[in-house]
Amino acid sequence: MVYVSLKYGSSTKNHQPKIIIMNIDFNKNNDGLVPAIIQDATTKNVLMLGYMNEEAFAKTQETKLVTFFSRTKNRLWTKGEESGNVLNLVDIKLDCDNDTLLIFVNPKGPTCHTGTGTCWNGENTPNYGFFSTLEDVIKERVANKDTKKSYVASLFDKGINKVAQKVGEEAVETVIEAMDNNDELFLYESADLLFHYLMLLQAKGFTLKDIEAELIKRQK
Repeated sequence: MVYVSLKYGSSTKNHQPKIIIMNIDFNKNNDGLVPAIIQDATTKNVLMLGYMNEEAFAKTQETKLVTFFSRTKNRLWTKGEESGNVLNLVDIKLDCDNDTLLIFVNPKGPTCHTGTGTCWNGENTPNYGFFSTLEDVIKERVANKDTKKSYVASLFDKGINKVAQKVGEEAVETVIEAMDNNDELFLYESADLLFHYLMLLQAKGFTLKDIEAELIKRQK
């Protein structure tokens, strides 16, 4: 059956929701259910897996609150109907076989009934790939204070002025290499600049998440 989905999280220039046509195959399985993978629209973390029948899908579209068909309760179940930790609908995508939904949400509170951010015992925090790994490494080495073995610890030990000075030096070197034709050196200095900038952020008590929030505020 063909369904019309509205992309609630983004709008066109005239502020009308984007209309998406989906042909969901609810008859593929004998129970009339399709898996619904729930993903945070901001952090991109997978939060949980549920199942929807046609009625649950329709109610999700109508209320903009994610609703499943509970196999244990044998009825429709809106996530957070008791706890208040609802999943606000942002977008819905259908897979290539027309039998699995990927639903983007803005969650209110923790998703798992155990109190964790996800149903895989994880916290629903932003992750920036290897940059988040670098942030963790910097944090760990600063905490260990092994100034003899750790460059990070030794630079932090000299104070924030030295950290800031190092960022300035790396910025100048990056600019110099940008005006040359040696791409390898440009990338090398760029990496140095970014690494030291991550250090400066932590020295000031901030992380990439704070920078992201500031940039989002400026988005037009």
